[in-house]
Amino acid sequence: MKIISSYSIKGGVGKTALAVNLAFAFREAGRRTLLVDLDPQGAASFYFRVDCAAKFEMTDAQSLGEGLRKNIRESDFPGLDILPSNLGYRNLDILLNNMKKRRKQLRLILEDLSPNYDVILMDCPPNITLLSENVFRASDAILVPLIPTILSQRTFEQLVEFFHEKDLPSHLLRPFFSMVQRRNRMHREIMETLPPLHSGFWKTAIPFSADVEKMGIQRMPLLAYSRKCDAADAYRALCDEILTSSHSKP
Repeated sequence: MKIISSYSIKGGVGKTALAVNLAFAFREAGRRTLLVDLDPQGAASFYFRVDCAAKFEMTDAQSLGEGLRKNIRESDFPGLDILPSNLGYRNLDILLNNMKKRRKQLRLILEDLSPNYDVILMDCPPNITLLSENVFRASDAILVPLIPTILSQRTFEQLVEFFHEKDLPSHLLRPFFSMVQRRNRMHREIMETLPPLHSGFWKTAIPFSADVEKMGIQRMPLLAYSRKCDAADAYRALCDEILTSSHSKP
């Protein structure tokens, strides 16, 4: 089982669109997939027409794990399940802070699900908290969408610096360019100059697309309603790149 997170400090960079479409692409590739919506906004759950998670008591590691497992839902697409968000997730940092192994609890919970899934993909809130540290320590790869702009570049460099300060494995950070407009000179320049400075960039870039913005209207992944657009092709290409990379590891 692989645990992959879609994460960025900066909001509005295509993080949730990545999680939703990549989960669908993994499912299309024959991988039993669980999409975990950790963002209290619940956008990933909304896109799959899944209601918010039912409230449950969160007092310790056992109650947290049991509550999350009981809230897993089947999506409209066989082979793809959803663990929906709940506004109560905003309190997860407080709960985790009172636990033993407080930075590793999420990994322990997700490992219990390993017999049921080939891939667990997490859509994460855009911040750095104790929950974020749990995500970092649980993930086999952290996908970081970057719009080719100065602010997006800056927030990625802040994330890299945080990993160094906390002695986290920075090789897990796997950035890629998102919402790309190749007619934009700044986009082209940053896409040329940034990858040589940071290892781990995926080759695939996701183009800016009005079709992606329609996900909120359609309430389903882009790959389910606009299969032949450039952005859909890019999400599939990124999925293939990730799977090929995983297969190449010993």
